[in-house]
Amino acid sequence: MGPRGRFAPGLQVGVLGMLEVAVDGRPVPLTTGRLRTLLAVLAMSASENVSMERLAEAVWSDEQPRNSRRSLQIYAARLRDALGREWIGTRQEGLTLRADPGDVDALRFERILGRASGERGSPAERPLLQEAMALWRGRPFEAVTSRWLAEIQAPRLTERYLTALERRAELDILAGHAVDAVAELAEQVTRHPLRESLCLRLLVALDRCGRQAEALRWYGRIRAVITRELGVEPNRELRQAHADLLAARPLGLPGAAPVPERGRWGHRPGQYGLNTSNLFGRPSR
Repeated sequence: MGPRGRFAPGLQVGVLGMLEVAVDGRPVPLTTGRLRTLLAVLAMSASENVSMERLAEAVWSDEQPRNSRRSLQIYAARLRDALGREWIGTRQEGLTLRADPGDVDALRFERILGRASGERGSPAERPLLQEAMALWRGRPFEAVTSRWLAEIQAPRLTERYLTALERRAELDILAGHAVDAVAELAEQVTRHPLRESLCLRLLVALDRCGRQAEALRWYGRIRAVITRELGVEPNRELRQAHADLLAARPLGLPGAAPVPERGRWGHRPGQYGLNTSNLFGRPSR
């Protein structure tokens, strides 16, 4: 898909949310569950041959029909009817989605993250992270039934998304824009409260915004979930962050330079993005 949901020419497949398919800008509805699953599985290996055995395992898991090969051939024929014959190929006892990997949002997401990794520490890194994350519209493979997609591909993609979010939050915090990171960090911590690296970045972002009381409340909620679900205390970094909050010491990111101590009123110069000549942000004369 192009910007703002517009579809580009050719075949476009979106799996980072509800399955979306378009050919030359025309949305193609696929109402049959197995048809949607087959396309999603093929899309994750766009331009590559996928064996019938692998397709059968991904589409049916442990409940394969007696003649899964024949069933896959029937679904492939239906996909050709829906998309156009040129997009589904048969070769070497398998099927191929004849699309560029860049035309599948999940594969494009991973390509962009690869570029961001190569630009680590440069001004280009954050825009690339933002571009990759903007492709997400919801949970991967929503309304697509496949154990392989749900148990292997979706968690892998989600891990990459959360790692990218953590890195983007780090860059915002280090650049003095912690406030820009708080809302999305809070949303994702609510969804993934056991991911302690994510929780730590939320506490740091809140601390940098001068919202220490809110950070303490979040720590309490996070600790309650971890102790209830895992039967252990939060990790050392989270416990240290909690101790620092209680002692009014500034929180730092793992591996980052130490943070200057707070001023007498509990804030650090410039942390609110205001003029540092006074507390109200009025321009100096």
